[in-house]
Amino acid sequence: MYHHIVKPGENLWQISVDYRTPLAEIIQANPMINPNVLYIGQPIIIPGLPDPNTLPYEIHVSLSNHTLTLLQNGMIVKTYPIAVGKMLTETPVGDFVIINKAPNPGGPYGTMWMSLSKQHYGIHGTNDPSSIGKSVSLGCIRMFNADVEELAATIPIGTRVRIQP
Repeated sequence: MYHHIVKPGENLWQISVDYRTPLAEIIQANPMINPNVLYIGQPIIIPGLPDPNTLPYEIHVSLSNHTLTLLQNGMIVKTYPIAVGKMLTETPVGDFVIINKAPNPGGPYGTMWMSLSKQHYGIHGTNDPSSIGKSVSLGCIRMFNADVEELAATIPIGTRVRIQP
């Protein structure tokens, strides 16, 4: 069972949008909370997602190094080159989880899309491989198509993604 930790300025509606989970389901999974009064640091159960601590994989993203590192049980498995957000549309920093996967999303997203637990952000392939290694996206993490397919085939839904400057 996954617990989201409330951050400053968040409300239950935005949390439900970020996780693409109906507000009613979140309220039902958290009968002890007042949906109108959240506090920073409060754990909120997100139904349908596993506890990332029970999964062997974790992803670390370094925005400054333009790298995505896959870890298994704390050990580095592989490091991939990535593209990240540009100055006006920076990639968000923080801890997120993979909430879904969509093969062949089309357009600029290449051959795979994996949604992060933040609305409008994900890890995806690209139709512009020359962008990898640069800060050019609208905030998403771009990978070579073969790399994002390999990553998506390896990690389960619920995998933690830690994005650092």
